[in-house]
Amino acid sequence: MESSSLISFSLLFCFSILFFGSNGVEARRAPPSISYLISENLFNSIFLHKDDNACPARNFYNYTFFIQAAKCFPSFGNTGDIATRKREIAAFLAQISHETTGGWATAPDGPYAWGLCFKEEINPQSNYCDSTNTQWPCYPGKSYHGRGPIQLSWNYNYGPAGKAVGFDGLRNPEIVANNSLIAFKTGLWFWMTEQSPKPSCHDVMVGKYVPTEADLAANRTAGYGIGFFERYAQLFKVDTGPNLDCANQKPF
Repeated sequence: MESSSLISFSLLFCFSILFFGSNGVEARRAPPSISYLISENLFNSIFLHKDDNACPARNFYNYTFFIQAAKCFPSFGNTGDIATRKREIAAFLAQISHETTGGWATAPDGPYAWGLCFKEEINPQSNYCDSTNTQWPCYPGKSYHGRGPIQLSWNYNYGPAGKAVGFDGLRNPEIVANNSLIAFKTGLWFWMTEQSPKPSCHDVMVGKYVPTEADLAANRTAGYGIGFFERYAQLFKVDTGPNLDCANQKPF
């Protein structure tokens, strides 16, 4: 299938969910675009070097595709007051920057201005196939290494991501590094999706996450601790909120 056809199919898949519901019956109003919260100029000021010649992903992470992808996730950037919405968008962009940065300590414009420099893991050490997962079995010869803005990894993530946004994640994982719209959709899917016992990043950022007793015992509370986030929050002119340090939290 031609890349333009894939983009058209992906948009159609998204719009069919938005306007007809996941069951194809219940009509729903399209959510407002988050473009009123993040303009193309702001997006480009956040990712100052994403299209530099030094970045393997140059010209891949286009603002227009980000906005289109966000429309497929109606709650993203559309939950809570304006400050909460801006804070969530800033946090998501910080996360994908952390995953794809090409910066270093003394980089021009600082280490937090080089997000979205990569679209695929360099020299993966394995094919990221969990052969014990029978729900999302690996397809022969395929590698499920990190791709896209969130660096989607493992067959048990590619499978459900593809089902959710409209591509065959197990047979065609390469599309995440070849199709900009699908790439952004996988990043937003991962951000919005709960993976029990872990809450979704979205729920944490918009205040829906309520720590369990086990979470509190492990020092897991709402917050976001990445340097990119502080820079981006300033550009969005919104405070970061409390708890910017995850050092004392235990993993799930």
